[in-house]
Amino acid sequence: MACPVVVVHGGAEPFLAFPLSPERIEQGHSALQRALLSGYTVLRSSGLALDAVTEAVQVLEDEPLFNSARGASFTQAGTHEMDSSVMDGRDRRAGAVTGVCGPRHPVLAARAVMERTRHVMLAGQGANQFCAGLGLEMCEPTWFDTELRKEELTQALAANSKADRGTVGAVALDSLGNLAAATSTGGQAAKLPGRVGDSPIIGAGTWAVNGTCAISCTGHGEYFIRYGAAHEVYGRMKWGNQSLETAANAVVNETLREAGGEGGLIAVDASGAVTLPFNCAGMFRGYIQGEETHTAIWEDWRITPLP
Repeated sequence: MACPVVVVHGGAEPFLAFPLSPERIEQGHSALQRALLSGYTVLRSSGLALDAVTEAVQVLEDEPLFNSARGASFTQAGTHEMDSSVMDGRDRRAGAVTGVCGPRHPVLAARAVMERTRHVMLAGQGANQFCAGLGLEMCEPTWFDTELRKEELTQALAANSKADRGTVGAVALDSLGNLAAATSTGGQAAKLPGRVGDSPIIGAGTWAVNGTCAISCTGHGEYFIRYGAAHEVYGRMKWGNQSLETAANAVVNETLREAGGEGGLIAVDASGAVTLPFNCAGMFRGYIQGEETHTAIWEDWRITPLP
């Protein structure tokens, strides 16, 4: 029997170079802890890794601080286009949606594609209609609006302004040794309508295969796509015989950094080892192992006993 592990992230972002208010720091730690506990509750009851990552990501999608679902970034046109994906390490089943606005929880939409269709990805209005037809909870576009993202759009549209990015995700190992990963995002602020990042791309932003690793990425998606970041970690482990930590750090701090790609990833391997590297200012991240939650934004970890 494997020791259950759940790991989450709330995005690796350039804006974390600037001071966050004490309220936003506490909001971030609280959201990470709630997501961890949501996923770990599944695992502690002998549930599947796939269910654990789905539950954890739903918590993060409902947190307005993070750029996913409620709190998603705006496109240049002032609209929301959200992406998500899931992957089940047991049989490499995967599902994804891109450019959706309607499903309250894009991660559930991605899982529905995996479980209820013969496809891997659905896009735009077709994906919205599919979700509505299944009876998934749907919301009006304004439900996803937040003042934070409106301000972000204004700043991103300003001359010489750098667009912020953000993503949420989870990976898990269950007691049977199964691995799973899920990722969800609102994309880049002020992105061109129709732009697709790495979050819904299997092998770029999400990957999970039993016996090896589960990965969820966050950052400058174009680079993660070009370098197949999540699959690259897996490949280094599978065929290069590298450890999870060595492989993940090489991809984040060598391959992506040297190419100019900012971001990070969370990962767990088949033994329960965890790594959470990033190459930018900070990353909302956390994990549970044993009887404690560990959460961080920068380098210092906050350790809290499980309730």
